[in-house]
Amino acid sequence: MADRMRPRTLEAFAGQAHLLAPGKAFRRALETDTLGSVILWGPPGSGKTTLAYLVATLTRSHFVAFSAVLSGVKEIREVIGEARERLRHEGRRTILFVDEIHRFNRSQQDAFLPHVERGTIILIGATTENPSFEVNSPLLSRCQVVVLQPLGHEELLVVLQRALTDSEQGLGAEGIEADPAALRFMAESAQGDARRALNVLERAALLATPEDSGRRLITLAMAEEALQQKSLPYDKAGEEHYNIISAFHKSLRGSDPDAALYWLGRMLEAGEDPLYVARRMVRFASEDIGNADPQALQVAITAMQAFDFIGLPEGKLALAQAAIYLATAPKSNATYRGYSRAVEDIEQRGALPVPLHVRNAPTRLMADLGYGRGYLYAHNFPEAHVAQEYLPEELRGHRYYEPSGRGYEEVIRDRLKSWRARTGGETPSADPASTPPAAGSGAPETAPPGPGPAEGRRGRRRQ
Repeated sequence: MADRMRPRTLEAFAGQAHLLAPGKAFRRALETDTLGSVILWGPPGSGKTTLAYLVATLTRSHFVAFSAVLSGVKEIREVIGEARERLRHEGRRTILFVDEIHRFNRSQQDAFLPHVERGTIILIGATTENPSFEVNSPLLSRCQVVVLQPLGHEELLVVLQRALTDSEQGLGAEGIEADPAALRFMAESAQGDARRALNVLERAALLATPEDSGRRLITLAMAEEALQQKSLPYDKAGEEHYNIISAFHKSLRGSDPDAALYWLGRMLEAGEDPLYVARRMVRFASEDIGNADPQALQVAITAMQAFDFIGLPEGKLALAQAAIYLATAPKSNATYRGYSRAVEDIEQRGALPVPLHVRNAPTRLMADLGYGRGYLYAHNFPEAHVAQEYLPEELRGHRYYEPSGRGYEEVIRDRLKSWRARTGGETPSADPASTPPAAGSGAPETAPPGPGPAEGRRGRRRQ
């Protein structure tokens, strides 16, 4: 019935008002037969194929349709050869509709390029996949991408009502009626897919046996029986995968545990790999929480291990518990920002030499060259802290990690502030002459001597 009920006029087309409302540019192109090559991108049941066949009824051009699932380069060449001859002898264009164009590989898509460029064919491609990922860039640049939206509940109700009353293509001749609650359920359960809604209606009609009065009524229970299971739209390799994991990550970052649980459920119930979600939470714990709550990383890793140990379905609760913890933890991206700044300096300045005083000296030659000379052993100073430069000379005084004042990072911030206050914010040289040990500590200025030449190889491993 979904195929029989395809609209045959623009006025009968449900939804996509942003394209087909009177006065819209796309509609004007259809009505004036000036449509160029386009890629129709939208979810299943949004009207891509229907729109293409409406073009066939409105255009004066020759219309050819085939599916990328069933056809290959050979068929493409045949169609293009015929289009070339038709244009040469009749002056008539050819519109080539390719359903599921994303099924063509790169070389197959390349076969269209010169002919679209020359105007031998007008290409209409239909796809449920993001064209940015699935269509060659050269071909994509020669086509307008037209985005179709999932149909709304009210638009789906119009489609269902039309199917119930249409005596030629629908169920009107069978005298079938539907409870409003049943229609609403079918519209809501279809999730924007007109084909799915019509298929459920057709199955429910088979369950509607005649009453004593001869009336056949589709009830809510019949609609539920016909649907059987609610299928969640989710493509683990496509755009919806990235959309939902992005919503999940941003809900955690925004400290919204309710949204985090919703998007987590959307992924897990649709069949996403739970360990993929767990790995994303481990990443989040470091990227967006960091030392504001050091426990967050441990919680995320423990949840991943718990799921690996328990499995489905019980393991989902471990992931849910971790998601709630991460969403409600104090947030800081200081670790992420600090590491990014350090990498930026590495990329811009290259491999700067390690300062001599913080190098290990496992051999006598290295010690004679000054390796380790002047190093101040932190444990020989009060609070195991001594002002000393550890960065290369060119990066002296650079700060990468700037803790926030949230969560445990407030403690870290105050500790760093206290240490820096002792030297006025400056980090002095490690030269023993300019950096004496703390007064009265009785501590040596350097660490105990390193291993001798015979222990050099082993000493390097330890350090």
